[in-house]
Amino acid sequence: MIKPRVGRMFLATCVGSFFILILYFQTISRSASEQISGRNSFSVKSGRSPLQTLQENDQLEQSAVQATLQGRRELLEETCHTHTRKRRVLSPEDLRHLIVDDKHKLLYCYVPKVACTNWKRVLMVLTGDGRYREPLAIPANEAHIAGNLRSLSEYSTADINKRLRTYLKFIFVREPFERLVSAYRNKFTRSYNTAFHKRYGTKIIRRHRADPQAEALEKGNDVSFEEFVYYLVDPQTQREEPFNEHWERVHSLCHPCLIHYDVVGKYETLEQDSRYILKLAGAEGEVKFPATSKSTRTTGDMAAKFFDNISPFYQKKLFNLYRMDFLLFNYSVPAYLKLR
Repeated sequence: MIKPRVGRMFLATCVGSFFILILYFQTISRSASEQISGRNSFSVKSGRSPLQTLQENDQLEQSAVQATLQGRRELLEETCHTHTRKRRVLSPEDLRHLIVDDKHKLLYCYVPKVACTNWKRVLMVLTGDGRYREPLAIPANEAHIAGNLRSLSEYSTADINKRLRTYLKFIFVREPFERLVSAYRNKFTRSYNTAFHKRYGTKIIRRHRADPQAEALEKGNDVSFEEFVYYLVDPQTQREEPFNEHWERVHSLCHPCLIHYDVVGKYETLEQDSRYILKLAGAEGEVKFPATSKSTRTTGDMAAKFFDNISPFYQKKLFNLYRMDFLLFNYSVPAYLKLR
């Protein structure tokens, strides 16, 4: 693997009609006429794409937010270089989490349980040609209807590579175990999620509960967090089928060592990072990212309580499962884990 530098060479080829190797070339060199120096500025010039604006702003004296985001990007690239030994081939299916906004030249890889509903709402406003005006007026279930937003997987190989080369690519990530606990709480402890209970709960109970009651086997609506962990670390689980996207690892959903993300936003700094992206896109006048409610948010302290009943043996197995997400996005090992 070539170590990422300021000028990054990526090649893009298609193998048959199903496979795409995404290694593309991005340059951030600028002619003298394009450079601006000597002041701390954030300008979105007319005719500039968000990616060009980001690259130009990288040449300026940076604000704290810009410096933080550049640091995340560089750390991600360095970690990929250290821990990835070879490139792999991506299929169009691997690109289905990348949402395209052709009007503003944005590519967003959505990660469930990391404010993806609100980002989908925002993109529906930006791409809806006036059909939508206020993100929170869009019902959550409507934001997740497949046809409302375009996926990069729907484009031709040439169009995929053009967008990867010229659009601003961004992702939002979250502390892996907070995200995991949030997924468990939402999918297994809410009475309305009967589809998840039937689809996954019944399987988990059948496989990981001693002497389950008939009602539990039928409804699957009382899965414990401990049983959920057993299911995740059980090798048979992934042999049968891929993880559901709500608990799949971010590096498996968005492939950050194959796709160069220009902005790595974090759930912990969601509002400021979202404002920055909308400003890069010149869209801050069109839509505001919705403020999120903190009352029901899964926190680190809450996650710690869920791990109280997980043995050190299974804590370590679970950490190893999500280890790359911790490394790639610079999250520390949670203090509540007993890994030794």
